[in-house]
Amino acid sequence: MAQQFKNSIVLRMGISMAIIFLLGFLTMLGSIIIEEMTQGHAAAINQAGTLRMQSYRIATRLVYQSDIDAENYWKLTDQLVDEFEQRLVSPRLTTVLPDAPDHPLRKAYNRINQQWHKKIKPVLTVYVSMVAPQGHAYAPANADDRQLWIATQKNIRERYVSIVDRFVADIDHLVRLLEEGAESKIRWLRVIQINSMFLTLGMVFYTMYLVQAVVLPPLRDLLRFAQHARRGDFSVRVKHQQNDELGQLGSAFNGMADDLSKMYADLEDRVREKTADLERSNRSLELLYKTTRRLSDTHIAPKMYEELLKDIEKVVGFGPGNICLAKSMGDEVFTLASSNFAGTTVCNQEECLSCMNQQGTQIKEWQESDHSVRRVLSIPIRDQDEQHGILFIAIPEGTLLKVWQKQLLEAVADHIGAAISVAYRTTYNRRLALYEERGVIARELHDSLAQSLSYLKIQVSRLDMALKQSRDEETIQNVVQEIREGLSSAYRQLRELLTTFRLKVDGRGLLQALEDTVNEFRGRSEIDIQLEFDLHGLQLSENEEIHVLQVIREALSNVIRHSGAKSARVILSGGEDEPIRVCVQDDGCGIPASPERARHYGLAIMDERVRSLGGSLTVETLPESGTQVVFEFAAHKRGQETMGHGEIDEKVDSIEL
Repeated sequence: MAQQFKNSIVLRMGISMAIIFLLGFLTMLGSIIIEEMTQGHAAAINQAGTLRMQSYRIATRLVYQSDIDAENYWKLTDQLVDEFEQRLVSPRLTTVLPDAPDHPLRKAYNRINQQWHKKIKPVLTVYVSMVAPQGHAYAPANADDRQLWIATQKNIRERYVSIVDRFVADIDHLVRLLEEGAESKIRWLRVIQINSMFLTLGMVFYTMYLVQAVVLPPLRDLLRFAQHARRGDFSVRVKHQQNDELGQLGSAFNGMADDLSKMYADLEDRVREKTADLERSNRSLELLYKTTRRLSDTHIAPKMYEELLKDIEKVVGFGPGNICLAKSMGDEVFTLASSNFAGTTVCNQEECLSCMNQQGTQIKEWQESDHSVRRVLSIPIRDQDEQHGILFIAIPEGTLLKVWQKQLLEAVADHIGAAISVAYRTTYNRRLALYEERGVIARELHDSLAQSLSYLKIQVSRLDMALKQSRDEETIQNVVQEIREGLSSAYRQLRELLTTFRLKVDGRGLLQALEDTVNEFRGRSEIDIQLEFDLHGLQLSENEEIHVLQVIREALSNVIRHSGAKSARVILSGGEDEPIRVCVQDDGCGIPASPERARHYGLAIMDERVRSLGGSLTVETLPESGTQVVFEFAAHKRGQETMGHGEIDEKVDSIEL
């Protein structure tokens, strides 16, 4: 218990507070008890004092009677005697008297009571009976007896006066005893209060000492620790290491500081790791962004890929690297780019060929001539299922390949594969477009200008024969006229072909190109040409737009040259799930039964263009008057025109010039 009291601040403080409370409680309890014990002492003292006063009043009444009516005198005297009797036995006095018969206060009261009943009251009773009216009736008649009667009354008064002083002295003794008893209790109350006050002050001083010596220093130490901890300094420790509560709290704070220091150190390490990861992620994203930006060009530039390899080395931290691509047949490879400043490559021809058909990323280990091992990371460069080449990155000895490095390099290889695939497709598409355009030019030259020139060659032969065989001027003039007409037709066809070859649809779209075409033909003639365009928001491909525009221009050219019409309409409709329908109508003379004449090949060219779109061409005469040229085809959706390399090669090979 003593050890527990010594080690517990709370217990010591609690006991101090309990003692202070107990002292206060005992003081109040003592005050209440003494107050209860002194209850009625003042009234008893006062009551005893009235006995003394009443005694003197009786004496005064006995001595001084001349100023009072004789008839009322005895009544007043009798009342004074009765009042003394009542005051003597009054509860105000008797209740404070102790029950013990040997108690001085009880003895003093009994003495007064005995004197009253045995000495004073009998005398007063006789005196009252003598002065009462009934007493006067028995008074003697003769003078001598009467004088004796009066002398007896006088003796009674003198006797009372002689004993009243001793009786009052006894009453004073009783009053003094009552006062001393009350003062004694008050002195006890004073002693209790003074002792309680000193004890309370002692406990207060002890509590203050306990707070000052045991509580405040550890609290200051804990406050200092808390202030340092709030600033993030966990190197401070609580010095108070006692077995009390504050010592245990200090030990807990020290343990918490140790744990927080470890936790903060761990958090700082994790923050550094996360920061490094974020920096690495930023570098990786920057590398992917630069890769995407550089590879957005459709040309395969070795210098650009060399810069890309250098960026890869900076991010992953090792290298150098090579990008090897397979040629068209896949039997040999070539180095597209290398980041090795020495000019040597990471791999050789045989090693590249051995890696061309590998599945997934692999780490290759090749033995050098000096028996050292060369470690190389081999990543296929693919686009979908087609492999274009290999990305080689040299791994220095002792370097471990991390997951993020592998993922980043595979992502870069995928970007390179997609860029190379786009470049291949762009090249093949351009070749295909070039071959198709050359085929169109060849057909149009063959069907128009070449046949016109053949016709002129024949006419020149006729003219030569006419000049050699005859001198018929009219025949010669006819041949010359036909040659002139043929030259004019050939020149016109050449201009139309040049216009056709220069024709293009710019970024404004097919509708704007058609409006420009209609305005052009409207200005070249007096025919009112109207355009109705409704494709339901469908966008045609560039090839389809060119062919549609060429067919409409050819049809409008025939309307201007041959129809003699006053008005014409160009209607373009369809879209969504409906085929594209192009209709050119005029109100002219109509088309003859055999529309193809010599040196006029417009319908054949139109039919060739429509068939290249997979459609059909219809030329018919309207019931009333005029001609209607209609062709329909199914528009291809975006993305359906992309061809693989094999399909492009087959398409290119199928073109006949």
